[in-house]
Amino acid sequence: AIANSRLIACDRTGVTFRWKDYRADGRDRQKLMTLSSGEFIRRFLIHVLPQGFHRIRHYGLLASGTRADNIARARELLAAANSEGQPTTAAAADQIKPSCPCCGGRMIIIEVFERGATPRHRPTAPTNRIRIDTS
Repeated sequence: AIANSRLIACDRTGVTFRWKDYRADGRDRQKLMTLSSGEFIRRFLIHVLPQGFHRIRHYGLLASGTRADNIARARELLAAANSEGQPTTAAAADQIKPSCPCCGGRMIIIEVFERGATPRHRPTAPTNRIRIDTS
């Protein structure tokens, strides 16, 4: 027995259920949909997370409806609020010394580049090992 009040019918032709259309107001908000059994299961499983994962819902600035506008406005305000007395992001980045996640030692920043840009620094070829005979 299925105890979900949104499920209307489940038979060989498909699954009929009630859903809420947030774009509509009033009585037209609740609607019925009938899907084939396979399609219903496919759509249902889209919402099932693997074990150990947690769903994150964004509210406020990161709400999907106004995210782009809000982030653009925040960037605009933060750039305007940066006075000469406050350190810039580049100066603040120089003050923060990240530590190595493996050994905890201090990491040295060789280059900082924009997302999607190609780094200018190319790794050098490995040096040849020098063998010292101590016999």
